[in-house]
Amino acid sequence: MTDAVQIITTLDSEGKAQEIARALVEKRLAACVQMAGPIQSTFRWKGAIETAGEWLCIIKTRAELYDKVEAAIREMHTYETPEIIALPIVAGSAAYLDWLRHETS
Repeated sequence: MTDAVQIITTLDSEGKAQEIARALVEKRLAACVQMAGPIQSTFRWKGAIETAGEWLCIIKTRAELYDKVEAAIREMHTYETPEIIALPIVAGSAAYLDWLRHETS
């Protein structure tokens, strides 16, 4: 097990995804943010089934920064209840994990 995590969030536009990605990296809350999209999401919201185009952000950071990353995402996010999920990175190349730690400290 490492001290690194991937945090996933989805946004309603490429521009908003880029804004959040850049802010997290500039604040050294993330070493890297990858964006993919547009993706199609189907979900239940307030009793109705919805389908929407979204952009997926995968944020690489240290577990101890989760609360700060979540707060930063919530501050900039447009959704009432944004997806913010952290997944542990259980293993990875030593050089990559060292780089991740260095870029978020």
